[in-house]
Amino acid sequence: MIPSLPTGQEAAPETPRPGSLLDLFLSFSWLALQGFGGVLAVVQRELVERKRWMTREEFVEDWAVAQIMPGPNVVNLSLMIGHRYFGLRGALAALAGMLVFPLLVVIGLALAYAGYAGHPQVMGALRGMGAVAAGLVTATGLKLLSTLGRNPMGMFACVGLSVATFVAIALLRVPLAWVLLVLGSLAFWLTWRRLAP
Repeated sequence: MIPSLPTGQEAAPETPRPGSLLDLFLSFSWLALQGFGGVLAVVQRELVERKRWMTREEFVEDWAVAQIMPGPNVVNLSLMIGHRYFGLRGALAALAGMLVFPLLVVIGLALAYAGYAGHPQVMGALRGMGAVAAGLVTATGLKLLSTLGRNPMGMFACVGLSVATFVAIALLRVPLAWVLLVLGSLAFWLTWRRLAP
């Protein structure tokens, strides 16, 4: 006999998840092959909006952890997500997806670039790609802005820390390690203080 839920309660819908290690590998391979320059925008769109493996809030939290760990942010995130669903095998499958095909593409592009690096059209195209990458990162940041309202620190503290981070890195040229140490510690303390019983 299947136990019934009390009146007025419905079962929570099951969150979508990768179907297999192959699904995880192929998903991260596709994600990596799209991530020229502005990988943050691609990762957020694929994992949150398209596949719905995470909510926006989960993405922001996991991305924050991935950023403070050594190594490429998206590789750190892929390891975290792979491990969440399939343990060590999932982490390795996601990592392989992030590295195998992009490595082949980069080797091919490096060989082609060696032959055409001096051409003005190639140099102009690379400058143009930099502008597009900056636009993608900015658009994703604005899209994720709504998650700050649900942050335990509150909107005012989040915006204040964001502005302070921008000023420290972009204008004052403070090394990233010091910004993480000082402002990251402050954010940690403010959040801990709000969540403490």
